[in-house]
Amino acid sequence: MAHDTTTAAAAPAAAVTKSAPGGPSRRRTPAGRRSGRGRRTPWLYLAPALVVLAGLLVYPIYQLGLISFLEYTQAQVSGGEPTSFQGLGNYRTLFADSQFWQVLLATVLFAAACVVATLAVGCSLAVLLTRVRALPRLALMLAALGAWATPAITGSTVWVFLFDPDFGPVNKVLGLGDFSWTYGRMSAFALVLFEVVWCSFPFVMVTVYAGIKAIPGEVLEAASLDGASQWRIWRSVTAPMLRPILVVVTIQSIIWDFKVFTQIYVMTNGGGIAGQNLVLNVYAYQKAFASSQYSLGSAIGVVMLLILLAVTLVYLRLLRRQGEEI
Repeated sequence: MAHDTTTAAAAPAAAVTKSAPGGPSRRRTPAGRRSGRGRRTPWLYLAPALVVLAGLLVYPIYQLGLISFLEYTQAQVSGGEPTSFQGLGNYRTLFADSQFWQVLLATVLFAAACVVATLAVGCSLAVLLTRVRALPRLALMLAALGAWATPAITGSTVWVFLFDPDFGPVNKVLGLGDFSWTYGRMSAFALVLFEVVWCSFPFVMVTVYAGIKAIPGEVLEAASLDGASQWRIWRSVTAPMLRPILVVVTIQSIIWDFKVFTQIYVMTNGGGIAGQNLVLNVYAYQKAFASSQYSLGSAIGVVMLLILLAVTLVYLRLLRRQGEEI
C-alpha cells in the first residue's frame, strides 16, 4: 500500500512536471505580445507628427538633393529644354569657383562671431537677472522678449535707419558725421552682427536664466562663502551644471547664425558692394533666383546642410567623450 500511495502521489507530480514546459510557454506568449505592442505604442502616438515632419522636412531635403544632381535652369523650368542628370558636375563647378570659398570663409567667421557674442551677452544678462530686483528684472525681460518677437525684416530696417549716415541718431550721438556703416566690408558685417545679437540673445538669456534658477541656492551660497568671485562661481560651478543647456543654445545659435539671410540681404542691399558681404544663404539665393541656376543654388544648400550636420555631430561627440548626457 505504501508503494501504491507513493506511486499515486508521484503521478500528479510527474504530470505537473511534464506539463511545466508547456505551461510557462503558453503564459509567456501573451506577455510577449503585450510587450511587443507596448514597444509599438509610442510610435503609434508619434506617427502623426512623423508624417508631418516627413512632409515638411524629409521631402524638401530629398528634392533639394535631387535638383543638385540635375541640370536645372530657367530653360528646364519653362520646359524649353529637357532636364538632364549631371552627377557631381554641379558640385565640381561650385568647388572650382573661388568666390564660393571666399563666401564660405566669410560665413564661418561671421557665424562664429555671432555665436560667441550672442552667448556672451545672453549669459551675462541671465546672471544679471538673478542679481537685480523684481521691477528691473521684469523691465529687462519685457525689453528682451520685445526684441525677440520683432520680425527679422522689421528689425533690420530699424537698425539701418538708426545707423543711417544722414538721418540716423547713432552717428550724431557718436559724432561720426556722414560715416556709412554699410560701405565698408567690416563695418557692414559689424552692423549686421549687432542686429543678429540683438534679436538672438533673448533666447539664450531666458534659457540660461531658467537653468540658473533650477540650481540649488545652497551650492552657489557655499561657493560664495568660500570666497569665490562671481566670475569664478560662474566658471567653476554654474557653467558646468548648465552644460546641457549651454549645449542646446550653442547648437541652436550655430544653426541660426550660419543660415542668416534676412539681415544680410536687407541691411547690405543684397550682399554689399560687389558682393563683399555675401554669406552662403544669400549666395545660394543669388545663384538660384538672380542667375536662374537652381541646381547650383541647391548644391550650396546641400553643402550648408552637411556642414551644419557635421558641426552638430562633432560637438555632441566631444560632449559624450566628456561623459555628458544630452
